[in-house]
Amino acid sequence: MVLGACGAAERRAPSQGQNGVRAAGYDLEVVPFDFELGGRKVSSWGYNGGIPGPEIRLKEGETLRATVRNRLPEGTTIHWHGLPIPNEMDGVPDVTQPPIGSGEDFTYEYKVPVSGTYFYHSHVGMQFDRAVYGPLVIEPQQESLSYDREFTLMLDDWLDGIDGTPEQKLESLESGGSAMAGMEGMGEGMEGMGGTGEVPRQWPPDVVYPFYLVNGKPPESPEELRVNRGEEVRLRLINSSSASIYRVALQGHRMTVTHTDGQPVEPVEVNALRIGQGERYDVLVNAGNPGVWQLAAQAEGTKKIGRALFRYGGSSASPPPADFEPPELGKKLLLYDMLTAAPEAEAPPGGEPDEVVPITLNGDEEKYIWTINDEVFSEADPIEVGRNRHIRFEFENKSMMPHPMHLHGHFFRVQNGTGRGPMKDTVLVEPMQKLTIDWLSDNLGDWAFHCHMIYHQESGMMRVVKVA
Repeated sequence: MVLGACGAAERRAPSQGQNGVRAAGYDLEVVPFDFELGGRKVSSWGYNGGIPGPEIRLKEGETLRATVRNRLPEGTTIHWHGLPIPNEMDGVPDVTQPPIGSGEDFTYEYKVPVSGTYFYHSHVGMQFDRAVYGPLVIEPQQESLSYDREFTLMLDDWLDGIDGTPEQKLESLESGGSAMAGMEGMGEGMEGMGGTGEVPRQWPPDVVYPFYLVNGKPPESPEELRVNRGEEVRLRLINSSSASIYRVALQGHRMTVTHTDGQPVEPVEVNALRIGQGERYDVLVNAGNPGVWQLAAQAEGTKKIGRALFRYGGSSASPPPADFEPPELGKKLLLYDMLTAAPEAEAPPGGEPDEVVPITLNGDEEKYIWTINDEVFSEADPIEVGRNRHIRFEFENKSMMPHPMHLHGHFFRVQNGTGRGPMKDTVLVEPMQKLTIDWLSDNLGDWAFHCHMIYHQESGMMRVVKVA
């Protein structure tokens, strides 16, 4: 198996971790650094002076020991997105730990409980809209998929140092509203819109970014994924963007979806994916069409594209234009109702839930305030649930924006009408849509639950779920 894209982090020699389990040690220095983007010198923050941060890769059952050395002028943390780990290691400031102070070090250490595609990122303020993120790949003890080559691809939207700073953008939204301001009346008569079986429409984004990146590279100077004819290629797609949903397609090829949010699903073949902020999809591509092809991630509601190039060995053809839209973007799109969990996926108990929690998502676009159950995070009490209970969250999105809702510390089943909906940790809830998820509250602690569109999260759309 050949690996590609996203260089690995500096890994220390293996040692003994908790309870004598083999430990994989990594050093992550979060620092201000400069890099070139679109012909301009950009100053930002990131891990080990790169974008994205280094890939962390280890096996299920190993212990991850990661020392974070904070060289920023403010506090920071790392959240290990999607992994159901001990609460004190989850990296949410003032919920699971105090921020790591400027000039201080902190070591995260935990046994990795599941395999899959994940990522890590800061959970402090607007830091996530910089380069403080990186891929986290957990290999299974025994790989069930057969493939010859793999690439990890991180999708990102970029404005820091080009169009002000993330903090300035948030201030602008809060003072002037979003692109959706004044559109409240559009919701009338649309209660069924955006169901799991319907092709979602594209909505104007709150922020249109100057650049959309794949592995830190703009479309004018894309990363090349080099493959050979006849190979089976695994792509690990991670949406590490702060505010953008993408539609992803590979020109001249179809994709077989095998995992969502790290959890296995029954394979389904599609032309295009829709991937919300914080979501991940693993796909297999059969390399049977030699040439140079556009792997495009089109930001929803715009014509802008992030891209990589799929180049076969021996091909010297010129690449497509940077803004080329593969026709596959308009063909068969993956929908949640096409997905069924594989038998080996983590799963909550069946039957009726022990507790049902209504979750209303709403917002005032003009004031740029976003709420869960009509409360902003700073004024809300925790959502309290019992331990080892079958919990059902019944979402109702009353706003005119899609919200990628992420629950820390647990997987949940998306109820999509199949009886075996996919297991995920992040789900897109469409405007005016009702959607249900079920999960088992088997991980004690105070867990963040929020919209993974960072500007919505920072403007109130977050709660703490207390499992006790």
